[in-house]
Amino acid sequence: MNHNSNFLLIGSLVVGSVVLGVGLLRHGHRENPKVSACGDTTPAYWYDPMVPQQRFDKPGKSPFMDMQLVPKCATTTEAHSGSAAPDAANAERKPLYWFDPMKPQQHFDKSGKSPFMDMQLVPKYSDDATGSAGAPAGSIAIDPRVVQNLGVRLGAVERGSFTRTVDTVGVVAVDEHRIEAIEVRQPGWVEELNVRAVGDSVRRGQRLAGVYAPDLLATQQELLIARNSGDPQLIEAARHRLALFGLSATQIAHIEKTGQAERRVDYFAPFDGYVMDLGARQGAAVAPGTVLFQLAALDSIWINAEVPETQAAWIKTGDPATAELPALPGERFQGQIDYLYPELMPTTRTLKVRVVIKNPGKRLRPGMFAAVHLRGATQDQVLTVPTEAVIKTGTRSVVIVADDATHFRPALVRVGAEHAGRSEILDGLSAGENVVASGQFLIDSEASLRGAFENLAGSNEPEHENAKPELMPAPSAQAPDGGG
Repeated sequence: MNHNSNFLLIGSLVVGSVVLGVGLLRHGHRENPKVSACGDTTPAYWYDPMVPQQRFDKPGKSPFMDMQLVPKCATTTEAHSGSAAPDAANAERKPLYWFDPMKPQQHFDKSGKSPFMDMQLVPKYSDDATGSAGAPAGSIAIDPRVVQNLGVRLGAVERGSFTRTVDTVGVVAVDEHRIEAIEVRQPGWVEELNVRAVGDSVRRGQRLAGVYAPDLLATQQELLIARNSGDPQLIEAARHRLALFGLSATQIAHIEKTGQAERRVDYFAPFDGYVMDLGARQGAAVAPGTVLFQLAALDSIWINAEVPETQAAWIKTGDPATAELPALPGERFQGQIDYLYPELMPTTRTLKVRVVIKNPGKRLRPGMFAAVHLRGATQDQVLTVPTEAVIKTGTRSVVIVADDATHFRPALVRVGAEHAGRSEILDGLSAGENVVASGQFLIDSEASLRGAFENLAGSNEPEHENAKPELMPAPSAQAPDGGG
């Protein structure tokens, strides 16, 4: 009996506790109602963050993306004036046309489902592109916080001096004005060859070879006979004949001084250089006109460079040039354009240019590669922008002009030469304007999401005011509730 009483007492306590807890829970719910996302104020409208220009009058799921609509809370001023004001403003805004955000260049005359994508068309209002009534036509308004997050950096459109520079490559070659051939003028034999290999260096006055020539030996003996006769005319005739055979005045004077004919005639190097070609060997017979040596001097060299056809008019003979060689890093060699060849190379569409550079240390050797910078004439009053500001699409060039800190618009430009981080602008901009030098691609992306830069897809001219949008085919689904 006592056990039964205890069980009844415990059961009564448990039931009483459950009833009390349920009562407190219900009381708490009545005392703490759910707080709205906008606090005490009613949201002005709901929108999809991916398509912010599309507004809805009640919460729900976005017809564009698989996500819930986000409430747009009214500001303090709007809350005081009531929620009817935004609705009235939205009702007064009449769309210019509807478009698919994935194909913003295609316009439709009414709302409905896109024929391209499984999504609803978006209305385009007259103030969507500028963000405010007083903004420049054709520009897009971007929130200052977004501009800061994009890291936008502006550059000025400046007018000033500009030098057209051609950057190209070339190869070091022998200065052909400094090549000389050593030939024999009488038949004979090479009895002594002092320089025997192509590429050997030679010094001015160095003995190269000794050639035995019977006719030359006979002419020397005639000079000695003429001297013994004392006839001035015979002496002068013999001297002149030896000079025609290639003997120098020093060699002729040596023969007269010693009174003996030289069996071998020696040949000497006329300058410092190296042997480019060797035409005879030790003991070989030589005929008149045989080239014993072909020598080249390296105190100056050529760099043969190629200039693109479109840049050939920027330079002329006498313009300064600078060369940098991978073989000599960190060094720059100064020279000038010596010659522009008359014909273009048909395979590469380039013009061959010859640059002359002094080479006192003989450090520049034929065959070396070089990066060549050719500077044309300096021009005054040239309009330039930072090179990084130009967006090249392949068929045209575009820059993003900053009308102010938050409004941007595209502009088609014609670009000329580039030099020192600046690009020449031939048409499309005016001095004093500002262009976006960093972040312009992000601005383009930001604008494309809202369909504001449609002129980037076509021309930069505004549409004709009487142009009609394309008629839209019958929509496959009804617009969602609250859709504009």
